[in-house]
Amino acid sequence: MILEIENKIFTDNTKELKSGSTFVVSKQNEIFEEMAKSSGYETISSENLKNYLDMSSIKIIGITGTNGKTTTATTIYTLLLNLGYKVALQGTRGFFINGVQVEEYSLTTPVQLGNFANIQKAMKNSCSFFIMEVSSHAISQNRVEGLEFFLKIHTNITRDHLDFHNSIEEYIDVKNSFLSDESLKLVNIDDKVLKYNQKNSFTYSLEKLSNFKVLNYKIDKKLSVEFSFLDKNYSFSSNLLGVFNIYNQIASIAAVYLATKKPIDDICEALKDFKGVSGRVEVVSTEPLVIVDFAHTPDGMEEVLKSFLNKDIVCVFGAGGNRDSAKRPLMGQIAKKYSKYVVVTSDNPRFENPNEIIKDILSGIEDMSNVFVEADRKEAIKKALNLTNKNSVVLVLGKGDEATQIIEDKKIAFSDKKEILNLLK
Repeated sequence: MILEIENKIFTDNTKELKSGSTFVVSKQNEIFEEMAKSSGYETISSENLKNYLDMSSIKIIGITGTNGKTTTATTIYTLLLNLGYKVALQGTRGFFINGVQVEEYSLTTPVQLGNFANIQKAMKNSCSFFIMEVSSHAISQNRVEGLEFFLKIHTNITRDHLDFHNSIEEYIDVKNSFLSDESLKLVNIDDKVLKYNQKNSFTYSLEKLSNFKVLNYKIDKKLSVEFSFLDKNYSFSSNLLGVFNIYNQIASIAAVYLATKKPIDDICEALKDFKGVSGRVEVVSTEPLVIVDFAHTPDGMEEVLKSFLNKDIVCVFGAGGNRDSAKRPLMGQIAKKYSKYVVVTSDNPRFENPNEIIKDILSGIEDMSNVFVEADRKEAIKKALNLTNKNSVVLVLGKGDEATQIIEDKKIAFSDKKEILNLLK
C-alpha cells in the first residue's frame, strides 16, 4: 500500500518502492527491512508514521470486544452525524465518511498504512471524529501502533478467534492489553474477565455499580431504558432489540457524551430514529417474523436467542470452516437449549467438508428431537420457514449481511436476506 503525506511517499511493500520513497516497517513485514535498506531506501517504524501526519484536528475512538463492536461503532457514528458533526467510520462493514460509503468490506482493522490513509481522508473531509473497530488480530499484530486514541471502548470479551490465538487466555489477555494504558477509556464493568487500567476510565453496566448505570429497561417492540449518570436519571428508546443492545446503546451514548460533552438528553433524542445495523438483529420479515444476525460464537448466539424467549424459536445456523472447531459443539448445545426447532446448515465452509463441520455441531446436541440437518443453506432457510406458526421467530444466524458464501477459496454470491425474501414471495 502507498501513502502520500505532503509529497513524501510511504509504502509497506518492497515491490512498490521507488526513488525517494520510504519503507514503513511493521510486525508483518520486518523481515524485508534489510532488503529495503540495502537497496538504498529510507526506513521508518510504523510507530513513527505519526510524526509525519498531524492528527491533532481529529479524535480517534476505538472499539474492541468480541461482540457488539460493529453495532456500537455504527451507533456512535450515527449519533455524531445526527448531532451535526462530520465523522468517519472504519470497520467490518467498510469505510464511511459523512454518511457515504467510500470503501466496501475489508479487514475489521486495516494494517498501519491503511489506518493512516483513512484518517488522512477523514481529515481532508473535515471530520472531527474517526470511529474504528479494533480487532484482536490488530492488537496482536500491532496494526494500531502510532495511533493516539482519544477514547478506547470495551464491549465484552468472550470466546472467539481461537484459530488465531493459542488459547482463550491468550485471547483475553490480548483484548485486555488494549485497555492497559492511561488513555481515556469506557468499559463494560459487568464483563467478568475484564482487566483494565482504572486511570481515566469510565464504566457502564446493567448489573454492577458504574458511572453509566442502567436502572430499568423494557423490551417489547422497542427498547425502553432508564439509566443514571452523576446522580441524575435519563431515558432513551431504541428500535434495536435484545439485552446485548442495551449494552451497545448505553456505551454509545456514554461515548458521545465523553467526546462532545453535549447534554445527555440531546444525545438520547438523537438515538430515537436509529434503525440499527444491517445484518445485526435485522428484521427481514414481520409475517412470519424472520431475523438475520451475524452471531457466530456461542456467547453471541446465546445473547440473540435469549432475546426471544417469548417466541417459538426456529434457529438456522452453521459454523465457519478452517476456524475454531472447538466452539462448534457449544453452538449446537446453545441452539438446542433455547430453540423449539434447530436447522443446522453450512456457513462459509472454506476448505473443510460442510458435513464434517455439521457433525462437530451435532456432537454438542444430546436430544436430537426437532433437530434438522440441511447442508444447502437456501434449503435450510426454506425448511425453517415451513416450521413456523403465529408465535414463531426464525433466527438465521452467522452471516448477517454478508453477500457471499466462501467455498474453498471462491466467494459465491449468497445473501441470507435475499434468499429469505425470495422464498417468502
